[in-house]
Amino acid sequence: MKARYQYRFYPTDQQQQSLARLFGCVRVVWNDALAICKQSEKKPKSAELQKQVITQAKKTEERAWLSEVSVVPLQQSVADLEAAFKNFFDSCKGKQKGRKVGYPRFKKRTGHSEVSSEYARSKKRTSSQTARLTRRGFSFRGEGIYLAKIGIVKPVWSRELPSNPSSVTVIKDCANRYFLSFVVEVEPVQANAKNQSIGIDLGVKTFAVMSNGEKAFSPSYKALDRRVRKLQQKLARQQRGSNRRRKTRIQIAKLHNKIADTRKDFLHKLSTKIVSENQTIVLEDLNVSGMVKNRKLSRAISQQGWREFRVLVESKSEKYGRKFVVISRWEPTSQICSDCGYKWGKIDLSVRSVLCLNCGTEHDRDENASINIEKVGMGHRHDSKCTSRQSKTTSVASVDEA
Repeated sequence: MKARYQYRFYPTDQQQQSLARLFGCVRVVWNDALAICKQSEKKPKSAELQKQVITQAKKTEERAWLSEVSVVPLQQSVADLEAAFKNFFDSCKGKQKGRKVGYPRFKKRTGHSEVSSEYARSKKRTSSQTARLTRRGFSFRGEGIYLAKIGIVKPVWSRELPSNPSSVTVIKDCANRYFLSFVVEVEPVQANAKNQSIGIDLGVKTFAVMSNGEKAFSPSYKALDRRVRKLQQKLARQQRGSNRRRKTRIQIAKLHNKIADTRKDFLHKLSTKIVSENQTIVLEDLNVSGMVKNRKLSRAISQQGWREFRVLVESKSEKYGRKFVVISRWEPTSQICSDCGYKWGKIDLSVRSVLCLNCGTEHDRDENASINIEKVGMGHRHDSKCTSRQSKTTSVASVDEA
């Protein structure tokens, strides 16, 4: 299986200028190829596009500066456009699962953009600049990496590469940080699991409540989020195009990256612990896009990273040879007693503890849901027809009244 290993590096001033030129050329080639596709009745093949937007374009005065950069990332830009069209067509035909993939769009000069990273994420656009090189465009030189027509850069090797990479992507994010992202082949990890299965109920106040009784609390982002809001108010008052506005935008981008890095570190550690200790991991399919429409909870839900956690658990389950199960979002996991199986129906979100009067068991709302998630994922269900239909369930707060 393939995996990505990302390392940060610090280019010199001259290398930064060369990388800026490279990012610009990659963007122009993408836009030129996309413009040709839009004007053509039938989409040209990738080889024909490369000939028009790279080979022939270099011979013109308008695009002669494309010769200043390596041809490898330019060819990969056309290949990425081809992949974008394939995903779009597959999505239209129903061959690709998940959300509908939109038609490829033109790339903007994000290096001079005034939008923050939060706005870019809300518009489903990335504010980073990238250029991908295959083995013809880079090579290892001791502790450094030689990039064609860029020079030798020295990444911070936080860990060793498990195998020779097939490609490398040079990334510059909105906070002016530079990264090298390698695609490598990794071998599955052979490790015995301590537990047979586990069910996980995701939430806001408590990030994850597990069926074995453990709870995981996400880091607090309130202080950083408060600073972001203040800087965004300051940004709105500053004049467009000024140096102060540019500095404020970079400060906002750095804070967003700090929040994202903190969340990513927490999710990686938690997902690794869960996958390494359990043979079967069961999660609930959450309608996150619908839940964030609640304006009171949208910010808190967006900061949790439920989707990112699910992707990490799924990928690591494949790496460790575990079984990953996702149950339907319509399963009434919080409406059923995990002991006797009596269904008491919907209860308000403010009710956090429930007493089942059918069997007399007191349940924590999230722990009860996580146990039911595990049972449904493992194929075990209570037969609710065998339970007493006349029994009622009430919150612990009203036990005295009952």
